Amino acid sequence: MTFRFFVLGVLFNFVMCFSQTQKSVSVTGNKNDLKQIKTQKDSLLVEKVEDDLIVADFDQKWLEELYSNSLYDTIYNSISELAFEEVDYPELSTELLKSRLLDLSSKTPFNVEYNPGLESVIKSYLKHRKGSMQKLINLSAFYFPMFERELDNYDLPLEIKYLAIVESALKPRAKSRVGATGLWQFMYSTGKMYGLDVSSYVDERSDPIKSTEAAAKYLSKLYEIFGDWDLALAAYNSGPGNVTKAIRRSGGYQNYWNIRHNLPRETAGYLPAFLATMYIFEYAEEHGFTKPKPEVAYFETDTIHVKQMITLDQISEATGVEIEELQFLNPSYKLDIIPFVKGENYTLRLPRTVIGDFVTNEDQIYEFAKAEFDKREKPMPQFFEADTKTIHRVRSGEFLGLIARKYSVRVSDIKKWNGLRSNNLKIGQRLTIYPRNSTASATSSTSKSTTSKAVSGGSKIYTVRSGDSLWSISQKFPGVSVQNIKDWNGISGSKLKPGMKLKVSKS
Repeated sequence: MTFRFFVLGVLFNFVMCFSQTQKSVSVTGNKNDLKQIKTQKDSLLVEKVEDDLIVADFDQKWLEELYSNSLYDTIYNSISELAFEEVDYPELSTELLKSRLLDLSSKTPFNVEYNPGLESVIKSYLKHRKGSMQKLINLSAFYFPMFERELDNYDLPLEIKYLAIVESALKPRAKSRVGATGLWQFMYSTGKMYGLDVSSYVDERSDPIKSTEAAAKYLSKLYEIFGDWDLALAAYNSGPGNVTKAIRRSGGYQNYWNIRHNLPRETAGYLPAFLATMYIFEYAEEHGFTKPKPEVAYFETDTIHVKQMITLDQISEATGVEIEELQFLNPSYKLDIIPFVKGENYTLRLPRTVIGDFVTNEDQIYEFAKAEFDKREKPMPQFFEADTKTIHRVRSGEFLGLIARKYSVRVSDIKKWNGLRSNNLKIGQRLTIYPRNSTASATSSTSKSTTSKAVSGGSKIYTVRSGDSLWSISQKFPGVSVQNIKDWNGISGSKLKPGMKLKVSKS
């Protein structure tokens, strides 16, 4: 019945499109060379209305949150540095926790048994990481429905969805220090083994659905080997070889908590972090967390098979969807370019509200994209003179979309001018920009000199003490991540020496 209504809706939409008036979509470019794509209005859309400036600012902050890597730093380091020390958290008594863990264990095939180590991790998360957990709960509203569908297809426990939080903090482009990438942190070789394509344009380890399907296949195989979900998760993190060695060294024990001391340090904290995350999500409301409606709901999006090469910039201009939202919905395209390759089916995910417009005007959009690519084959346009070039220094909280809008240029242009192959930026990084907005250029030059004085005159300096780590230091200063400290101090590794002076502020 649902499918019948869907078909009728599509037919209705198709018929109504012919009766609509046309609208124009402006394309960013030189004012003297302004182009327009004539598009038919989709019947599902209402007339454009003025936006609420305050709410638009909230939207902008949400987009910044989606591309912040500090949350991934927080999760990654919290696992490797779990201390299992007693935590004073009177809001959750030991007896209440035991009762809840017992109830939780009866609902899942994982061994959610009480022990002091797990209690320590749960209380530590509730006491010190409540803000991070709330952000993850917000993000999970988008990802969990698609995770659950794929896990159910392979008859896996639905609680495995919490593993993606421990692995990547729900960041589809997260990359570990050893190269593991995506929501499920696949290494290149393992990803290839389970059908994930990695090329110059595409990294399917960052595709939410394809990577989840690959993770489900891999976890199924690990469970087939070990016959225990706790050990399967440990093997997912450190490899089956490390788990079998830990079993041998422990004298043949096959309970995770009995072999934990023989596992690599990161894996030793892996299952406790998973179980603690599961507990907090399952009892979120009891601990004061809210479960808001997602900014973008998975069921409110749909996919289209692309028919020729097209960029997310071009799609943004044609549909009016912000480039950051397109990047969020299509994270597997490394250069923000969707290629067209014979024999491959690359798809574009869009909000359902603009699917109609895109399909109705498909030919014109592709024609525009082709004309743009043809122009790029030629030498750089004459208006990119040397005196229009400006250098932008990346500040905390900035991302490519924000910088592109400031100078009225495209994200893809900034990538091309600076040889960037991803969206990742570092604080202090210099970007060459050929702005179409001279006012922004002047403003940038002024603010740049002001910032440089502030950095030299007002930086916060922290003296490293015995027992300090980059993670523990970052937690002393709100809004500062491990990567911030590394970037501001030119640190590549993680070793610190007592007495070392570290800059812990951007200004």
